Amino acid sequence: MGKMAPATDCGNLIGLNRQELENLAVSFGQPRYRGGQLYHGIYMRRARQLSALTDLDRDFRDVLAAHQGIIYPQAEHQFSSRDGAVRYLLRLADGNRVETVYMPEEDRTTLCLSSQVGCALDCKFCFTALLGSQRNLTAGEIIGQVLAVTAGQNVAPGSRLNLVFMGMGEPLLNLSQVLKAVEILADPKGVGVPLRRIAISTVGVLPRIEELAVAPLRPKLAISLNASHDEQRSALMPINKKYPLADLMRVCRAYPLRSWEHLMFEYVLLEGFNDADDDARRVANLLRDLRARVNLIPYNRGPQLPFRAPKFDRVLAFQKILTDRRIPAFIRISRGQDINAACGQLSLQGSGQRTGDSEQ
Repeated sequence: MGKMAPATDCGNLIGLNRQELENLAVSFGQPRYRGGQLYHGIYMRRARQLSALTDLDRDFRDVLAAHQGIIYPQAEHQFSSRDGAVRYLLRLADGNRVETVYMPEEDRTTLCLSSQVGCALDCKFCFTALLGSQRNLTAGEIIGQVLAVTAGQNVAPGSRLNLVFMGMGEPLLNLSQVLKAVEILADPKGVGVPLRRIAISTVGVLPRIEELAVAPLRPKLAISLNASHDEQRSALMPINKKYPLADLMRVCRAYPLRSWEHLMFEYVLLEGFNDADDDARRVANLLRDLRARVNLIPYNRGPQLPFRAPKFDRVLAFQKILTDRRIPAFIRISRGQDINAACGQLSLQGSGQRTGDSEQ
């Protein structure tokens, strides 16, 4: 993976957009176009050292290196699954840690990205909630996850890459930095991941969904649903008390979908809690007349939470009720379950930090 630059007190160029890099070049007495060369070198060429940017004047590189660096997060641990997934425990410059999951497939690679250190939303089935909330990530720390993991896995620029903001944290509670990161990630002259291959998952922070709806560059939207009525959802997801299902569905129906786009709804199936036929019928009723797809995710267990996944025939029955009502529904078996990298399992396992502790 390479080592994090030792000078952690210097500024990090990762996370600066083209205009900011152009302004930086001008501040050093350089022509504005030098910032564009920096942008190309950092994001498209994936240079790790300023000395590698030989299209820049050597004196400029030297003086810039005294103040700025290209600082990737440090891969503190890697945990490899039997199914090919890899969970990365990444250490940030301030000592905080986040997790990123690499999931290779035959025709593409998916990275599951974190947007916050921990999470404040306390969803009862999610292990990240046990960590509590530390802070938001910067755009540079978000992009750094992509650059560090693709470098570690030798994923070449231009490879077919999907990015999903479904790791640690609630992306819409860090929307400005997430969207700044997306601007650079989706730029063909930046990291170069097409916008159609980037998705943001939210528990349903309604004002931020409305803000995302009018953003000039917006990824696909996924809603973490997980329940068929308010009492059930509030028991699982306290955010539902503030933004109940009727309001969530109203905002979803107003969301301006592009011609190629569907709203994605994620539904984690918990045995004996939200997996009954009646639940499936209520979900179908909630999503009627929406251009929507549902991902059914059998629960990924762990020792600290009481839920279990339903038997697979129950999952199939739930799926059939939805598809019979013309709601496209797909069963998603999470990758990396044996290394605690699956959906809902990210909790800094292997970091030496006890779950529930705060590391300052």
